[in-house]
Amino acid sequence: MKSRKISIISEVRESCTMALGAIASHKLRSGLTLLGVLVGVFSIIVVMTAMRVLQSDVERQLSSLGSDTFMVRKWPGTFIGVSSGDYEKYWRRKNVTMEEGKRLEEKLNLPANIGIEATFWSGEVKTRYKTSAPTVRLYGETPGSFPAHNWILAEGRLLLDADVDSARSVCVLGSGLATNIFPNSSAVGEQLKIDGINYTVVGVLESKGGTMGGDQDNFAIVPLTTGLNRYGRWWRSLNILVQAPSRAAYEATVDEVRGLMRIIRKVPPGKEDDFEIASNDSMIEQFKKFTFSVRVGVAVVSSIALLAAGIGIMNIMLVSVTERTREIGIRRAIGAKKRNIMVQFIMEAITLCEVGGAVGVVLGILGGNLLAVFLKLPPVIPVDWVIIGLAICSVVGVIFGTYPAWKAANLDPIDSLRYE
Repeated sequence: MKSRKISIISEVRESCTMALGAIASHKLRSGLTLLGVLVGVFSIIVVMTAMRVLQSDVERQLSSLGSDTFMVRKWPGTFIGVSSGDYEKYWRRKNVTMEEGKRLEEKLNLPANIGIEATFWSGEVKTRYKTSAPTVRLYGETPGSFPAHNWILAEGRLLLDADVDSARSVCVLGSGLATNIFPNSSAVGEQLKIDGINYTVVGVLESKGGTMGGDQDNFAIVPLTTGLNRYGRWWRSLNILVQAPSRAAYEATVDEVRGLMRIIRKVPPGKEDDFEIASNDSMIEQFKKFTFSVRVGVAVVSSIALLAAGIGIMNIMLVSVTERTREIGIRRAIGAKKRNIMVQFIMEAITLCEVGGAVGVVLGILGGNLLAVFLKLPPVIPVDWVIIGLAICSVVGVIFGTYPAWKAANLDPIDSLRYE
């Protein structure tokens, strides 16, 4: 059994060596043949790499909530794949209000932290040192929002209940904004103007880094009541952040929140929720469902290119069989079996496909990561698609190399030796 295994390995190794020699002896023809495979694999890998770059960044953005945290809101977490009919349904819902958030906070037993938030504004922030770009985001938060968002204090203090109750003109800055507008000193205790209104900086958060070529630390946080008083509350729907005490208690916490929100918002039994419960996982899953159709479309288009490449490989292998008829006759005359001839030509077809596929994989990864370089994101290597792409190449080589190999194996040895 062991000797048979060694014999098979030796035969495969010899067939690979002969296949590489045959490819090297006809460089132009082999190059044109594997070009089709290269293009097919390249088109798959470059798109999948680029999408993986975007996906990793989008997932990082959607994972802005802290550990075991979910959000109660009027609108869905993302609008990917939402139809116009669904949009109208969401629009007709009642807003989530500050009063509902407070009632929920009073009645809940399981959550570790509960925060209420709103996004108010995007513009420029002015200090006595400089003025920021008009891209600063202004959030209104309650103290429970900080652990729910996994915002960690770097300097100063976070917002207090007293800040919210008294609607004080204080703010906490993201690390990027603090460094930008106070380049030479600590931001804590400094004054700044947001939309022409003076605020005192009481704290600075730790950095979370950049995303999609931007800075996700470029924001300011004011007490929620301060923002509602200055930017309006009657038409604005808020978000309620709920952090479960542990992963084990996550589902129970979601069920408790859903039940209480239905009671607070007077949703009749049997009717669907008139609010959304969004989590990191649900938003990421929605994004993946949206990109799935794109990946399928790319795979279909690329499979057409690989099919055309396979036909080209079959054609070139038939030509190769004709050219090497005498060689086949000699091998048969000195004892080679039909199986040996078939293995030789199938391995040659597979080698052609794998060489083209390997070049396509390398170029595809480089091409896809150009997007990462342009957007200043970490490069990625889609290992799963690299394996799938090379496996497809092997399948194409086997399928389209089998008939030429069968034809070569069934040549008559006497006629082959006479062939000129």
